Amino acid sequence: MPLLPRRFARLQAVLNRRMANLTVLLEHVEKPHNLSAILRTCDAVGVLEAHAVCLEGRLPTFNSTAQGSQKWVPLHRHASAAAALQSLRQQGLRIYGTHLSAGAVDYRSCDFTGPTAFVLGAEKWGLSQECAALVDQAILIPMSGMVQSLNVSVATATLLFEALRQRQAAGLVPSAGEGLDPGRYRALLFEWAYPEVAAWCRREGRPYPELDGEGAITESLPRTLRLRC
Repeated sequence: MPLLPRRFARLQAVLNRRMANLTVLLEHVEKPHNLSAILRTCDAVGVLEAHAVCLEGRLPTFNSTAQGSQKWVPLHRHASAAAALQSLRQQGLRIYGTHLSAGAVDYRSCDFTGPTAFVLGAEKWGLSQECAALVDQAILIPMSGMVQSLNVSVATATLLFEALRQRQAAGLVPSAGEGLDPGRYRALLFEWAYPEVAAWCRREGRPYPELDGEGAITESLPRTLRLRC
């Protein structure tokens, strides 16, 4: 079935507000409900992609809580916390880790308008010592009750929406795709619009075809592909 112009406009509208300089890294967060809720929040805020360090032999799984968010917010897996943090730093991100330590500061006192990555740990244990030692700044969400921390998905939502609030106040939330590199924007828009054609192009080692203003592919494609567009 051809891609309808209104569907293409919806994909553009969402991608236009995605932010490549805001992300989360999850260390050993494995419960499907929590992973699903976190990716749903990432999608709602405009986070482009998320990251995870999983225990050996464990793969991320999702449930209906995600509402399909894992399709729109890819979760990249890393072999270790050190490797993940190194990758994020190479992207110019400042690393904030939720960790109850002597040096931790109230998250509301931090500036999240610049490139930011939030690191959160497993549901029961929090960040590992290795990971906590590598973050740029430990942060905490103040608690007034008997418990010392929020559920990891709730904590993630609290931090991400504070980052969004700060960026909105500073006029830094993208509205026309400026949150992404132009080349990446075009590639993602094509992949969102035509995932099967994009997969075929990657297998064939060829560039993605151009799209017109309504999202139609401007090049001729093999008949078998045209039938699936």
